[in-house]
Amino acid sequence: MTTNCDMCVNYVFDEDDECYYCLVNLDEDEMYRFLTGTQQMCPYFRLDDEYGVVRHQM
Repeated sequence: MTTNCDMCVNYVFDEDDECYYCLVNLDEDEMYRFLTGTQQMCPYFRLDDEYGVVRHQM
């Protein structure tokens, strides 16, 4: 997989369950492609750029 979920803004930590979850609700076909590794890039990937706001203000 070329997409790194750890760097995605949709991949969040749930303190109650103490694990990470993806906030995107994948349909059945998308989940199948994700689990089998046939999809190379996640269409919902957005880089979690914490400093994007700061660069925008400059």
